[in-house]
Amino acid sequence: MAKLYKKIVLTGACGTLGMEIRSTLADLCDHLLSVDIVDAPADLLPNESFAKADCAVLDEVLPLMEGANVAVHFASIPDERPFDELLGPNFLSSYNVWEAGHRHGVQRVIYASSVHAVGMVENAAGADLDVDHAPDTFYGLAKCFAEDLGKLYWTKRGMESVHLRIFSCTKVPQNVRALRTWLSFDDLRHLVDRAATATTTGFTVVWGVSNNDRAPVNNAKAAFLGFHPKDNAENWAESLYAAAAPADPSDRAQLCLGGPFATIPLGESGVAAIKAMTEAKAAPEAAPTPEDAAPQTPAAQKLPSFLTKKGMNG
Repeated sequence: MAKLYKKIVLTGACGTLGMEIRSTLADLCDHLLSVDIVDAPADLLPNESFAKADCAVLDEVLPLMEGANVAVHFASIPDERPFDELLGPNFLSSYNVWEAGHRHGVQRVIYASSVHAVGMVENAAGADLDVDHAPDTFYGLAKCFAEDLGKLYWTKRGMESVHLRIFSCTKVPQNVRALRTWLSFDDLRHLVDRAATATTTGFTVVWGVSNNDRAPVNNAKAAFLGFHPKDNAENWAESLYAAAAPADPSDRAQLCLGGPFATIPLGESGVAAIKAMTEAKAAPEAAPTPEDAAPQTPAAQKLPSFLTKKGMNG
């Protein structure tokens, strides 16, 4: 049977969530080109090849996009860091994927955005996709940048993009907050499939969250994608509440969509705060996984002088 696409490029393929979606993407194309800054995985699929490349370097990204129909961009540092450490992996890498894709005629980019693009929004059941950007960190700011980049390339260059605002994507829910924010691996794969197979998307944002009873967001405006998650964190509610400390209504980490990312100082790890919250209840089923879909990627080896910390301060 003919595949939907000739070629799909997946960046960040060796990250936790990149590994989860490789087979989904491979089923949709003749050739899946998986890309990461680390060595290739041991289990390449029959129609999958691998390229070791730094997405923060345009000259390394350009040849990867030749002949591609779709780019799935999951490469970044998946946590808060000082701005200069995120500039290459999280900001420049997105520009490079879009620009390289544009030069080679890529039809659509599917981007691992994050709840942290709107992390300072207070929990309000039914928050829809028109909520204004409200980043909680430099990490969240990078997600805002890529979403606006996608909108710009759609309006000025006709290049489609779907931005997956992923919440807490782990094998099982890790803490009480995840009763609202959990995205299961199965639902992630379903979401990526629908983002890739939609007939047309223009510029689209969609919440990446499972069918949780307590989900604080509303995907009605992205219904045309056909994303219908099946898993529900409520199945873990009893055990999670049994191990949880009483809620503090004055704690903005509990009030805001971004959770602990909403209260950490800029430049300091939000994943560490989530891990501490998770370890307090010690889920046995799975180790804590960073929020957001992106894999761990080192900073760019060398940035142009005007983009270095010294240059920006100089």
